[in-house]
Amino acid sequence: MSDLSYDLVVIGSGPAGEGAAMNAVKQGWRVAIVDERAMAGGSCTHLGTIPSKALRQSVRRMMQYNTMPMFRAVGEPRWFSFPEVMKAADDVITKQVQGRTKGYARNRVQMHIGRATFTGPHDISVTSKDGKVIKITSKNFLLATGSSPYRPADIDFTDPAIFDSDSILKLDSTPRNIIIYGAGVIGCEYASIFSGLDTRVDLVNTREWLMNFLDDEISDALSYHLRDLNVTVRHNEEYERVVSNENGITLELKSGKRIHGEALLWCNGRSGNTRGLGLEHAGLEADERGQLKVNKDYQTSVPHIYAAGDVIGWPSLAGAAYDQGRFAASHMCGMEDQYRVEDVATGIWTIPEISFVGKNESELTEQKVPYEIGRAYFKDTARAHISGEEVGMLKILFHQDTLQILGIHCFGAEAAEIIHIGQAIMSQKGEANSIKYFLRTTFNYPTMAEAYRIASMNGLNRVSRDRRSFEGKQA
Repeated sequence: MSDLSYDLVVIGSGPAGEGAAMNAVKQGWRVAIVDERAMAGGSCTHLGTIPSKALRQSVRRMMQYNTMPMFRAVGEPRWFSFPEVMKAADDVITKQVQGRTKGYARNRVQMHIGRATFTGPHDISVTSKDGKVIKITSKNFLLATGSSPYRPADIDFTDPAIFDSDSILKLDSTPRNIIIYGAGVIGCEYASIFSGLDTRVDLVNTREWLMNFLDDEISDALSYHLRDLNVTVRHNEEYERVVSNENGITLELKSGKRIHGEALLWCNGRSGNTRGLGLEHAGLEADERGQLKVNKDYQTSVPHIYAAGDVIGWPSLAGAAYDQGRFAASHMCGMEDQYRVEDVATGIWTIPEISFVGKNESELTEQKVPYEIGRAYFKDTARAHISGEEVGMLKILFHQDTLQILGIHCFGAEAAEIIHIGQAIMSQKGEANSIKYFLRTTFNYPTMAEAYRIASMNGLNRVSRDRRSFEGKQA
């Protein structure tokens, strides 16, 4: 006999868990959340999105102070240590935890602190740190346990100079130089952060170019600006071994190169947090990376057990995870309005930041879609002149004939905010999804949003010129 019974038990209090719990409780369901941490928010709040983005914001402000001429009247450039800029992140985490905890309490979502383990398809045990065990039964479960950095067996992560994206937050000093292995989203973001702290960075990329899911032009721009920040980017390299020594770490590459650094940050992949969940007792099995397979409704192979967020893999974005959890709850509750999110905007908080939604040029070329490009460079906008953020561009890909928006790519300050204007139009149906919308709309001036008008004029001028040229040849 179980101690407690619910309609839905969510394991994990990150974005996916929160989205599911809040949606289900609004339908009158009895809902509980189980998490090992005493503070709500999951890895997103405590180890991932929130601390890294707050850290990046502090570094960006410092860089603005050090590079804007007007501040030289106040004093000379200054650099703060890694622990000093982390203090701002700690304050943000505290506020996030408080807000989420109040939300759960206000909506009568029961929190259970401890390690959850399945004992049967509808039953779990929750073991707290003091060894106390409670048993819970539920009609439905949502697994939202998130992910952790992948740690190869031949890397000694107990070495005080070797870090992953979780443990780097505890760094107690600023290294003079650091090796970052893995040039995905996390690796590139931390390369920006450390270079902003005046740390020399060696960024080792196992692929041919940075983040090959990006539009080629955006990837090239990121490479250029990272190098401009004194980041040494090494493409097509793989490690042979990691050697610890008195002065730090030496990374030996298969190409024969040796790179020395005071610290090594390992950012090469993540694994789903499913170990110790007792999945076998529920009839489930994770893959080699600890991830769970789900169908289009986020159901696992056991229909009453759902999974969402990083534990199911791509796209591994906090915003997408929240929507996945919300949709999963809608499906299990049998709600009429089930909002399935198709076009997910991706935000990457490098310096400058990147955001995109929809197709890139390579994908459209491969699919043989006739497209045209509209560009707006931030250096041509008044708002960028005012803010001193002139690096960047907005790029709109649209169909040459129908003018339908196919993809939007932004590189520069506030890119992750700017992208949502285009995303809203791109999601419309029929003629409402047209690049001409940005010419029929008056934008506040001066704003960064004005870049949409500039880009659309640029793109439509290209189409008109090409059509005139084609018609002239036909005549």
